[in-house]
Amino acid sequence: MTKEIRIGLIGFGWMGQAHSRSYRAIPMYFPDEGIAPRLVGVADLEGERVQLAMDNFGYETGTRDWRELIARPDVDVVDITAPASLHREISEAAAAEGKHVFCEKPVGVSPEETAAIERAARNAGVITGCGYNYRWAPMVQYTKGIIEEGRLGELTHYRGRFFSMYGRDRLGLLSWRFLQDEAGFGALTDLMTHAVDMALHLVGPIKRVVSVKEVFVKERPLSAPGEGTHYARGALGDPTGAVTNEDYVGALVEFENGVRGTLEADRSIFGPQSSMAYELNGSKGAVSWDHERLNQLKLYLPEEQPLDGFIEVLSGDAFPHQSNFVPGGGNSIGYEDMKVIEALEFLKAVAAGEQHHPGFVDALAVAGVLDAMTRSWETEQWESVVDLAIS
Repeated sequence: MTKEIRIGLIGFGWMGQAHSRSYRAIPMYFPDEGIAPRLVGVADLEGERVQLAMDNFGYETGTRDWRELIARPDVDVVDITAPASLHREISEAAAAEGKHVFCEKPVGVSPEETAAIERAARNAGVITGCGYNYRWAPMVQYTKGIIEEGRLGELTHYRGRFFSMYGRDRLGLLSWRFLQDEAGFGALTDLMTHAVDMALHLVGPIKRVVSVKEVFVKERPLSAPGEGTHYARGALGDPTGAVTNEDYVGALVEFENGVRGTLEADRSIFGPQSSMAYELNGSKGAVSWDHERLNQLKLYLPEEQPLDGFIEVLSGDAFPHQSNFVPGGGNSIGYEDMKVIEALEFLKAVAAGEQHHPGFVDALAVAGVLDAMTRSWETEQWESVVDLAIS
């Protein structure tokens, strides 16, 4: 039996378009799941984007007013890929209308906003999802499995990072991502949030942190509203404005289970292009993965291997979800395939009436760690992670 789920998407930039392609792909890649997404409406301030969504992506209707979309009775799920400064207003309005809500990370521009959004959704009883898509890479899912099976033994060390070069160009435009009043924090909520979520997903809750930050590119060329992306660039001599949030965040972390680790994020570094990665050590082995090599895993399980040392494992149809995209071993999937898996798992939860993970509760757990990091910037000492949930 097929379950139709009616989608209303708000924000049709590059991420909104990726989400839209993912919904459309679900029946093709996962026909046996019985999930039929229906793209009933899209909202974006730019009229050209609205028209593109209807002409090329199959949306039935479009509007420049997201409130109009949320109020429609034929919308089951509101998917939010608008700028982070709008997340709270849209999420709370959608929850109040009884809509299930999927929101791109970091959900709120601050830990306090994330806590308020989580409370609103909880009180409304709606199902939530959050865009921590790296969880869904087949090799990450495999890593989670071998941890739960005890094959790494007692976990001891974790090193997580997200290094991205999208801000390396000193002529890169001063988009909303570089402005505190529009994006909130910078590398902390854009990149570190993914690194923290992965650490929580694989290892468990974090007890305390000590953290530092830095702004390496202090001014950027001004951008025009609605033009370009955060990869667009200006020219020498263009008017500039100040970058008001951070390029880099680093932290030492202590997990509640005793594991020690480090977390780093940087958007202006040269070298790594999209290195969302982890290295994990236990008493019986070790594992490491890097999104730049999405389909490869380094694995060290001396009790299971004939030779001592790391081996390279290639992804393939034996690993979670991958057989739906490509048969055989060593055949690769890509970034947007992870988004298809993410969309599928969220809609399966909606169809079953069960809370999805990662949802807003998980986003709030990440926000608690980020909150401790920002407090550590001020105190220059270890800060405990506290539960930010509002009763």
